[in-house]
Parts: sequence; structure tokens; C-alpha cells
Amino acid sequence: MGKDVTIFIGTIGQGIWRSRDGGNTWDRSRLQVRPGRFGVSGESEVRAFAVHPRDQGTVYAGTDTGVYRTGDGGDSWEKLESPMNEVPIWALAVDPVDPDTIFAGTRPSALFRTRDAGRTWDKLSVELVDECPNVVVPRVTALLVDPEDHGSIWAGIEVDGVRHSADGGDTWEAVHAGITDPDIHHMAVIAGPPKTILTITPGEVFSSADDGLTWEAVGAAPQVSLPYCRVVAVKEDDPNVVYMGSGEGAYGGVGALHRSADMGRTWEAIPLMVKPNGTVHNLATHPSDAGFLVASSINGQVFVSSDAGDSWSKVSREWGIVHALAWVPN
Repeated sequence: MGKDVTIFIGTIGQGIWRSRDGGNTWDRSRLQVRPGRFGVSGESEVRAFAVHPRDQGTVYAGTDTGVYRTGDGGDSWEKLESPMNEVPIWALAVDPVDPDTIFAGTRPSALFRTRDAGRTWDKLSVELVDECPNVVVPRVTALLVDPEDHGSIWAGIEVDGVRHSADGGDTWEAVHAGITDPDIHHMAVIAGPPKTILTITPGEVFSSADDGLTWEAVGAAPQVSLPYCRVVAVKEDDPNVVYMGSGEGAYGGVGALHRSADMGRTWEAIPLMVKPNGTVHNLATHPSDAGFLVASSINGQVFVSSDAGDSWSKVSREWGIVHALAWVPN
């Protein structure tokens, strides 16, 4: 470890933690209690981060009390007043072409958008269910802006399927053709060629090479060491390479990491020095260094790799529940 990067960890009940030296030492970030007053929020639930594509010091956090933003690399976080002030935020996405446009997804499932960097927000018109199987209250678990077509927005809902907007979020349609499980855990857009969209469900990876018109199951369960698929991330400098975290179940058991060299069609296990103490729930990459990866288990372990996943080190500190990860260069 000791990489010259800042890692952010979003926890359930312990707020935001930060390491400015690649994982060696850690401190707890300050969340704004009210304008002009900051303090350590020891009970915050942080489930989402989104990194500004041009300003490495600016990161957004989605919490159980709304959206926060840091412009100084995590020294302080200000609250952005929004309709989500008292609604848990589960997903965030920044438009890579127009970073003032940001999308947020919540529990209960709803989608919001700002076009002025968080000063004002609108709830988007999209048909979503009020109740669902398994988790009862549906939540947005994936939000993506297509890096090649920033008018194309993808949202995954647990447990209510996939939604797509072709006009920057103004209108939405449900995606059905070929995705046989509405229990959406995560999604990814792979630049290609061909451009490929992946949708992750508890036991399968669905792939589309025609902008979501049709989907096929890749047969992931027999290929992965643990079948509960949770999160994917694309290697920043090679769209063929995709990483996936999985485990035995939502919380308990153990976790595993996998890697695909063919856009998610086939998978191999990545050995770790320590078996994760729960499902690998989060993965973080950054275009400044495609070889540096951060992964975390749902039960508080954090791992880093400096060689694109060939080898990993475990961060000595552990947390209770980790639900979000991000990193930026210093």
C-alpha cells in the first residue's frame, strides 16, 4: 500500500472514512451539521459515491440524510439541499460530459436529477413499483450515464428491473427483453467495440450489445466460485476486462473476486490473500491509474491492488458494514 491516492469508504452507521495514503492511515470525514457548522456524524449511512470527472477534489456522497459534496478532497462535506434530505440515497451518477448534471436514486425507489451541480433538483417521471418481492421496499442499486452517449441513462432497481432513458432522463422505459430476473444488483457500460451493457442479478450476468434492445444470460453461476453476484467494474484502459464481486449471500458467509477478459462472457476467480468475510459488495476504479483497484466486503474488509487485480493487500483496519467506495489521485 502507500499509494499517493485518497480512498473514501462509506459505512452504515459510521459515516465517511478517508485514507490519504492509499489505505495505510484513516480518519473520519466531517459532514456539515448545518450551514457553517461541521461535525463528525457517527451514525450516518453512506451508500453511494460519485467522483467529478474533471476535478479530483470534488466527490459526491449519497447518505440517509441527502446528498453531500466535498470540494477539498474530503476535508469537509457540505449538504446540498434537495428533495432527498430525509430519504436514503442508494446510487449517484455524474454526467461525464456535463458534470453539473447529476442523477440520484433512492429507497423507496425514485430518480432525481440536478442540472446545476446540486443547487436545485427535480424528481424524474418514471414508473416504479411501490412494493416488491424479497426486499419489500424497492431501491435504486445502479445508475449509469453512457460515456459515449451522455443522453443515455441506465437505472437498475432491486427488485423492479431495469429502466432506460434516451433523452437525458426526461422520459424512461422499462427494459424487459431477455432480463429474466428483476432483482438488479449492479450495471456497467463497456465502451467496446462492441459497446456492451452488463446487468448483474443475484445469480446471473445479462449482456446486451445493441443498446439494451435484447439481452442474453452469459451463464455466470457455473463459472464463479460463489454465485451471489453483486458488483462489476470495467478496467479503465481496457474495455475487455471486467471485475466482479460475489459471495454466498447478502451479508453472511464469505466473498470472492472474479475477472473477465472478454467483456463479461467468461469469468475466472482472482485469489486473495485473505478470504473476504462477506460478499464483495463494492469495487472502485479511476482513469488516472487503471491498475489501482479497491474492493470491499459488505462486512467491513477493504482490499487494494496496484497491478490490475493480479495481487491484493488487505487494509489492516476493518469497519462494520461498508456500502460504498471511491478513490481519487492526490
